[in-house]
Amino acid sequence: MRRSDVIGIAAEQIRVNPLRSAFTLLGIIVSVAFLVAVVAIIQGMNAFVRENIADAMIGNNTFQVRRSPVTVGRVSDDDWLRIQRRPMITEADAATVRATFPDAQAVSMQSGWPTPRADAIWRGRTVGDLLVFGITPEFQLVQGYTIIKGRALSAVDVSQRMPVVVIGQEVAEKLFEEVDPIGQEIRLAGEPYTVIGVNAAKGRVLGQSFDAYTLIPISRFEMRYGRRLTTTISVKMRDAVQLPAAMQRAEEAMRVSHELRPGQENDFSIETADALVKFWTDLTRVLFAVIPAVVAIGIVVGGIVIMNIMLMAVSERTREIGIRKAVGATARDIEQQFLAETITLAMLGGVIGVLAGWAFAGLVAALSPLPARITWWSVALALALGAGIGVLFGVYPARRAARLDPIAAMREE
Repeated sequence: MRRSDVIGIAAEQIRVNPLRSAFTLLGIIVSVAFLVAVVAIIQGMNAFVRENIADAMIGNNTFQVRRSPVTVGRVSDDDWLRIQRRPMITEADAATVRATFPDAQAVSMQSGWPTPRADAIWRGRTVGDLLVFGITPEFQLVQGYTIIKGRALSAVDVSQRMPVVVIGQEVAEKLFEEVDPIGQEIRLAGEPYTVIGVNAAKGRVLGQSFDAYTLIPISRFEMRYGRRLTTTISVKMRDAVQLPAAMQRAEEAMRVSHELRPGQENDFSIETADALVKFWTDLTRVLFAVIPAVVAIGIVVGGIVIMNIMLMAVSERTREIGIRKAVGATARDIEQQFLAETITLAMLGGVIGVLAGWAFAGLVAALSPLPARITWWSVALALALGAGIGVLFGVYPARRAARLDPIAAMREE
């Protein structure tokens, strides 16, 4: 029997039994759709962390010298206690790093980790839960902030501990609406500050706003919050290829600054945005470990359903099988026919599942802050699973059909 005939008969059997085919496909459709949709959401979140959140928190082409690592959530209790005994990052450390990198695009200091939050009040209006950063002027360049009104913080503001503030665009829109914010006095954490600048919007990622913040001189910040919060030194290089060598130079400079002997471990951390991305990726690996188990259960259930349905089909078509054998069909022809039907069903379920998963991922991305990014490997894996299940669970019904005695089969009603 020609292969085209086998496929044609299989498609015809699916067409004339639509309800049975639909129930047969349901388990595979749900499992494959789940696989494609969840992988799309996880991959989309990984891409967003890599392309948006990491750069927004640390900066593009930038590394940071910190007291504690960004990825501190995955260290042991003993390591955490050891990190807590590390010395604070000081202005002297920043001066050492700055002297080490005359070729850097910018070297800044940022105080406040964990970052404090405060309410901003102006004439009875309040915008709550704003991030408060104490910074040096170079921080604007490191983070890629662009002033759209007024001016940025200056070295004079820092040296004289001026009560001035640069605000994010979301703060300006909510607090002042149509009023020009420049020169207005707001109360931030109960203290008066004069607004000198407004930064351009960076938007939202995963529902998190990157424009709900205030920037004040680091010297003023330390007057209000003290120096107990970790200070971070950020170094922005002109090109990403410079980062590995620059980080090594920074490590050497910091070891000298902290008078560490050879063999002593670092009492500081040096990290790039890649560290945050890796931390997130490690977390999502847990999900990737669970997904195969969940999908496997659904696929096995779907395969068992297919096998049972095909066994029932063999019983229903016993007379047909006898007639086919009587007119010359071999056992191999019969086996190929039923196996082709099973594989076609499984592949059809895989295709529908891929489309359903794709649509569901798109719906999640449209109706929620969760991003989604379809990957071709997940689509290929889904289709391969469909074909594999067809072969695995179709062999037994196909062989049972092929072994039927033609004379006994033709007597069946």
